[in-house]
Amino acid sequence: MSTKPLRVLVLSCSTRPGALGPAVARWVVDAVDAHAAELGVEVVTVPLGELNLPFLDEEEHPSSGVYRHEHTRRWSAMVEAADGFIAVTPEYNYGMPATLKNALDYLSAEWAWKPIGFVSYGNTSAGTRSVQHAKQVVTTLRLVPLGATVAIRIGDSVQQGRLRPDATRDAAAVALLDELVRVAHCLRPMRVRAQAGTLPGPLPGSYLRRLTPHDAPEVTVLQRCCWVEEAVANDSLDIPPLHESPEEVREWLADWQTSGLWLDGRLLGMVRTRLVGTDLHLGRLAVVPDLRGRGLGRWLLRTGELAAGQDSRRVLLFTGAKSQHNIDFYQREGYRTVPADGPDGTISLAKDLIPA
Repeated sequence: MSTKPLRVLVLSCSTRPGALGPAVARWVVDAVDAHAAELGVEVVTVPLGELNLPFLDEEEHPSSGVYRHEHTRRWSAMVEAADGFIAVTPEYNYGMPATLKNALDYLSAEWAWKPIGFVSYGNTSAGTRSVQHAKQVVTTLRLVPLGATVAIRIGDSVQQGRLRPDATRDAAAVALLDELVRVAHCLRPMRVRAQAGTLPGPLPGSYLRRLTPHDAPEVTVLQRCCWVEEAVANDSLDIPPLHESPEEVREWLADWQTSGLWLDGRLLGMVRTRLVGTDLHLGRLAVVPDLRGRGLGRWLLRTGELAAGQDSRRVLLFTGAKSQHNIDFYQREGYRTVPADGPDGTISLAKDLIPA
């Protein structure tokens, strides 16, 4: 699971002067604050009234992502950066407030594959009809509504404009956050696959994206399972990928351009590159053991080679001196052994690049 922190927006939906909504939103944040810190979740309140969104005034359809107005671009950036939402909403005439519907309608792709929970308040139905109305809309935007909700009946819960203390209600808010976080983590592969910068992979549904320091846990596991055969072939455990800590992996992920092949949240393989003078250094080529023999290593190797710039003259890599399987593979791909200062127990292979 990626270590990238989750960001949850608490949408305070009522804009009516003197409305109870801001007090409910403050209660939500206070109730979940300690647990959010334990989970590494950032919770941010967004009063919809302060966004200054007029009724939808964009000429292009939201699915185009073409926004003419600054207020739309600002709202788009906020939603895009979020991993989930909690809507604090009243019920107006059996439905959600126009502010929430309008805010939803402004955008499209930014909402996709993110969970949304609801905290409703009202009189007779405690705002639950507003939630049912909203769920019809959010599912169309590929938001995923949670089963956990909090419904507050004003007559039972409010005194002098403030919510009465209620440990049961506090526990319900924490449970809502728990479910939201679990669903957000489950949906993260769907969100990442849809982001700009990802490329289709060689397997159906797979995709390639650049790895970041947040991916250190997955990379550490991949290295542990992929370099055992290397250790056996070379009769040595002195192989960095086998004993690097997540912190050490995180450090080199910040320095190398590393591409990862993913499928349904699983890291299937990777390759890293870095330009040193006119040599493109390529390494850490890895494919999970159960998917070897399906061309993924060759595909990743060629993906790494594409990182060579106009000033690159050759691709240089190292492998274990006794790793005959690897040596044969690289030689079939046009590499030859060359003298180079590599780690002890390794040999160097290079491939000349054809000038553009």
